[in-house]
Amino acid sequence: MFLARKTPSRLPVLLLGGLNILRTLGMARIPAILASPRPDDVAAASRHCAGFFVLPPLERRAAVLEALLGAGEHLLATYSVPLPLLYSNDDYQAIVQDERERLAPYFRLLLNDAHVAQELLDKERFDAFAATRGLPVPRQLDWDALADFDGMVLVKPKTRIGWDDSPVYRRLFSGEGKARVFAGARELLADPVAAQLRHQLALQEYVAGDDRALWSFHGFADERSRVLAWFIGRKLRTSPPRTGFSSFIELAHDGALADIGHDIVARVPLKGVFKLDFKRDAASGRWRLLEINARYNLWHYPAACNGLNLPQIAYDYLVHGRRPAQPPPYRTTFRWLCWRLDLRAFRALRARGELGVAAWLWSLAQAPYVCELFAWSDPLPFGRFLLRKLRRVPHFTSSLTERFWRWLSTAS
Repeated sequence: MFLARKTPSRLPVLLLGGLNILRTLGMARIPAILASPRPDDVAAASRHCAGFFVLPPLERRAAVLEALLGAGEHLLATYSVPLPLLYSNDDYQAIVQDERERLAPYFRLLLNDAHVAQELLDKERFDAFAATRGLPVPRQLDWDALADFDGMVLVKPKTRIGWDDSPVYRRLFSGEGKARVFAGARELLADPVAAQLRHQLALQEYVAGDDRALWSFHGFADERSRVLAWFIGRKLRTSPPRTGFSSFIELAHDGALADIGHDIVARVPLKGVFKLDFKRDAASGRWRLLEINARYNLWHYPAACNGLNLPQIAYDYLVHGRRPAQPPPYRTTFRWLCWRLDLRAFRALRARGELGVAAWLWSLAQAPYVCELFAWSDPLPFGRFLLRKLRRVPHFTSSLTERFWRWLSTAS
């Protein structure tokens, strides 16, 4: 189903993503047609949404592909030229990369070579691939040889496709975070759930350091892996701490990390949009590459607020063949905050004795920030989010309605 909201004044993009990317495109006045499996997607309420496609559930991959092809055919007939296609999670990334030949007639794409794309999505294959490229990744561990390892162990899924419903996420990670840290090999080997799911896990040595040691190098590269624009990000807190999703982040500058990032882009080599995740070892100070993601992400929103709009760079290159004369600079003024996750992060850190109320509030007051959901210039998505929450609490909703009508009947 396609719902046209407005007639774009310039060529739109088809977005397989959420509110952060949508607002980033809106800042550049790039129309975006949103495609989502959720008919009530909060991003569809945004003033930046030029149209809306409802997709089948992501677990029905073949149906999603057919829906995208149908959307592409409709959009090609409407605009006479292929539209840029932007995507922001592993499920979408896998579909686009695997089905590039079928999608190419309808969409403008700049993707990594097929073998590189596959290595980046599979964490186990990525480890071997990184070794062939000489990338600075942490030491990889084998389940059968864990008894010989003396140190903390980080456990990750081999793939995050279908992540929300995966047994690794639901059972081993208890529905929280992207990884889990075990104090040692003995603790991991004694965990019955980990033992049962061992073939779905990638194991590596844990790199010491808290959330502030997590950094990232973001950019967009052309067909020859020349980086057109880039920025550096740093996490301040995640939920859960050390292994979770970003809750409070900022942009930063670091010349050494920028040099390492450019070198890795050339070695892989990478094309199109990318994000390199690093952790600075608290003991040695060395940068360790944790993973590479080839998709758009929430970091692009605070980057655009700080003067560097990476989706706009990608759009100008894909549509017009334009590239900046030199990589544009960026500020570090605005941070990004997810209130829901950061409150959880604060509670977890306070329970550990690592963060007090005053220190948490002071961290939020130090610099201006943009939020995951709420924006004064685009308030409707937050309103839809609240309504969706209220509908899930029937007793609260009915009680509120009853009180309203009681007040109305007695008012004079």
